[in-house]
Amino acid sequence: MKLIVGLGNPGETYKNNRHNVGFMFIDYMVTLLHGYIVKKNKNYLAIQPSNHVSFILTKPLAFMNLSGQAVKILIKNLKSKIKNLVAVHDDLDIPLGKFKIQKGVGPKLHNGIESIEKALGRKDFWRIRIGVDNRNPDKWVDGETYVLQNFTQEEKKFVLELFPKIYDRLKNNFI
Repeated sequence: MKLIVGLGNPGETYKNNRHNVGFMFIDYMVTLLHGYIVKKNKNYLAIQPSNHVSFILTKPLAFMNLSGQAVKILIKNLKSKIKNLVAVHDDLDIPLGKFKIQKGVGPKLHNGIESIEKALGRKDFWRIRIGVDNRNPDKWVDGETYVLQNFTQEEKKFVLELFPKIYDRLKNNFI
């Protein structure tokens, strides 16, 4: 069974942050596929899409930098395999409105992905890298500050328009 894990930070404060685009994508899929909660504990939320038994949508309930332990517990509890893991996350190496689906390749620096790699002892899992970089070169903001800022309305529109394209690629190639 595939595990599609959206990365983000829990709580209302972070809900619209660029860093939470992984959570936003999971929310999109839950709505699209009429998902329902199959398990919730202190580590993660697992959602089964209606009429789809080939994958589970999940959100680690730890903060981004601690995602790895939650993902490790998820894989164990749901009796999945690392080869079936798809991590969905923000990526500052990719411009806003673009995405990449790659195995074992990620951004130069992403604490959530690094946490997963460290917890699993491996890097060879799938990643959906959603571009969030839309920084103004004249008013440069460092990456750590930038990803914790909310999307503007226009940026959020770009991201939401991207989700169906990501889902189509997933549907045709991974799930």
